[in-house]
Amino acid sequence: MLLHLRRLHPLRTGVQQARPSSSCLFPDPSTTTSGSGLVLQSQSTDVFQNLALEDWIDAHVDLQRRAILLLWRNRPAVVVGRHQNPWTECNLPAMRRAGVPLARRRSGGGTVYHDLGNLNLTFFASRKAYDRQRNLKVVTEALRRLRPELDVRATDRFDILLNGHYKISGTASRLSRKSSYHHCTLLHSADRAALSSLLRPSCPGIQSNATPSVPSPVANLTDHAPSLHWEELLEALAQQYNSEFGLRCAPRPVNPSDEALFPGVGSMEAALRSWEWTFGKTPKFRLDTRLELRDEQLGARCGARLHMEVKNGLVESCRVDVPDDWLPPRLSGALSEVLLGERFCPHRAAAALTALLRSESGQPHRRLQNLGEVLLAGMG
Repeated sequence: MLLHLRRLHPLRTGVQQARPSSSCLFPDPSTTTSGSGLVLQSQSTDVFQNLALEDWIDAHVDLQRRAILLLWRNRPAVVVGRHQNPWTECNLPAMRRAGVPLARRRSGGGTVYHDLGNLNLTFFASRKAYDRQRNLKVVTEALRRLRPELDVRATDRFDILLNGHYKISGTASRLSRKSSYHHCTLLHSADRAALSSLLRPSCPGIQSNATPSVPSPVANLTDHAPSLHWEELLEALAQQYNSEFGLRCAPRPVNPSDEALFPGVGSMEAALRSWEWTFGKTPKFRLDTRLELRDEQLGARCGARLHMEVKNGLVESCRVDVPDDWLPPRLSGALSEVLLGERFCPHRAAAALTALLRSESGQPHRRLQNLGEVLLAGMG
């Protein structure tokens, strides 16, 4: 089912619409026949473009007078919450090998895995109209209408559980002075093996006040309703949204990278793609971990300890404790010094280590290189 769905248009419902202009996409609500609402379907499967579209709507649309439901899907990606630490939330080396990007959203909440088998729904409203349980009711009622045999219920944590146990939807939200948005996932046919392998820590020994994710058993809707197709799910969600909020909105496809529709959205996307946002916004943390060192030529082993403090994604302090008879203190000290001010990133640290190794030879070079490789592995 998942392979078949990946050949489909990102959120196609069979209705072809002309490309809207900026003036007709967000008209004065008093002049429209559909009321004060919109249902938008993103034509992109790029996580950064879709997150940027969320930011653009929140920043530029008058949500005092209009409610919006945005439906969107992404190619494989991992998305961390605004106040989370990616090194404790996801397997960064495995993500790099698989070509899976990491994104940080502007809302809080936990880390999620996205792929084309997961649907994202974003409910935009005024701050006064912010109501997560009502939004989740749209989802649960739509599912009950489609498959009455499914036992789906929203929880006090604003998750949706299937059969009282399996999480099929998680929630996050962002509140501004006058506006709000609440987004949730909906697992239709996601790759659960990828979800499990990528949502695990990269670095042991991190101490932080960052918001931790709460692991839960998950399931796909198609595990229990194999005949549930995307088209009927999307149609039912749009109909239920209209019914719940007294609207008459036909779903409208939009291209989130269209600067004519969304002026300035490209710069928002660029900010979300930046290292400074994705990693640099990580809350300050400490790393205290044991390193296992080897000298393969002599068949010898040794234990060391790494102490680091990282702020804004940069190494603020670093100390590597290595026995003097294994490595001269000047070398472990020099390694600590070259890492100061660098990004907490194996690529940047590798470059600093390479420069340091040029001045050494023999056993000191060999052992310093091994220390550096173990240290880099510990940085995820």
